[in-house]
This record gives sequence, structure tokens and C-alpha cells, in this order.
Amino acid sequence: MALIKPRSRGKRLVRHRTRLDHETNETLYAYARFIGESTEYVLNQVVDTVLARDKEFLQWRAAHPDSFVPAAMDRGHRRRPSSRRAPAMAAAPGDNSALTSSQASAH
Repeated sequence: MALIKPRSRGKRLVRHRTRLDHETNETLYAYARFIGESTEYVLNQVVDTVLARDKEFLQWRAAHPDSFVPAAMDRGHRRRPSSRRAPAMAAAPGDNSALTSSQASAH
């Protein structure tokens, strides 16, 4: 008999990226297939089920009802610096002003 039952109602989901070790990932996908649900659903149910059994955590959580989710960063601040070089100066045909002295002497 499965410990996690297939969902009966939908919930609001948020994106959370994480990494799992290989064996845990295999087990997660196998269990999801076993109960006919998504891996997201299984992960949510595992967290809910396991943490609901931790009486000390439940007491602590009741005393600390604030959200502990880190504030989202402004997308504008997450941009990586551009690795593109400044465009080369285009010279008109016959104009060597954009060339260095060594390049000009070669012409």
C-alpha cells in the first residue's frame, strides 16, 4: 500500500530548483510512476509527511510563523556582464584612420 496517495485537489505551486543524488532521483521517479503522479507531487508529499511527524519542528514553527523563503532578487541585478567586445570602427574605403600605425604601414 502506497504511503502517498494520489492528489485529490490542486495547490498553488512555486518553482524551486534543487539537485538530488543519482539514487534519490531514480527512487523519486520510480515512486512517482508507482502511484501515477508527478515527481513534483511526490516531493511535496514527502516534505509534508516527514515534517508533520517532527513534533519539535511543529512547535518551533508555531512560535515562528514568519516566512523563511528568501526574497526574490530583482531580475535586472542578476544579469551577467556582457562578454561581447565593442564593435570595431568601420572605416570608409581608402580611409586608414581607424587602423593602428602598424596596420596602416602594411597598406
